[in-house]
Amino acid sequence: MELYRGRRLWVEKKLFQLPDGQEKEAVVVHPGDAVVILPHEGDEFLFIKQWRSPIGSYIFEAPAGTMEEGEDPMQTAERELIEETGMAAGSMTALGYIYTTPGFTDERLWLFEATDLVPSREYSPDEDEVIEPVRFTAPQIRDMIRSGQIVDAKTICIFYRWMCGCSDE
Repeated sequence: MELYRGRRLWVEKKLFQLPDGQEKEAVVVHPGDAVVILPHEGDEFLFIKQWRSPIGSYIFEAPAGTMEEGEDPMQTAERELIEETGMAAGSMTALGYIYTTPGFTDERLWLFEATDLVPSREYSPDEDEVIEPVRFTAPQIRDMIRSGQIVDAKTICIFYRWMCGCSDE
């Protein structure tokens, strides 16, 4: 049963069958899939400082955004990178996906590494976003995660995924 439908997500209450055969009722949030991009040139990473209304604060995060109807994850990553940073990637590498909070949502975030960055104005920023591009080195990012200056889960996940798969450390 649909409980709510808005511009960005919908919520339903439904009956699930557990592996042991028991049935359970649960509320599931369906925000749609999204992408997260880790743009960098060598050891310098391009993040954003973004105002997030639900928490009433700016946070540092990797560029990200929701997939539009008809887009595949790569197309969304290319568009969102330009919208949020004003840079396009000459090379975009898929790093898999993560589930954000599978206890109540089916949202998947597709992860991408972006390199060979060049300025682009192909897409404009969304009108409702307050964003400032910022640059950090990998050691700075690690220190900011440790100290709690970076608290955005998707940003921590993509940076860790990149470190595990691409870093020599």
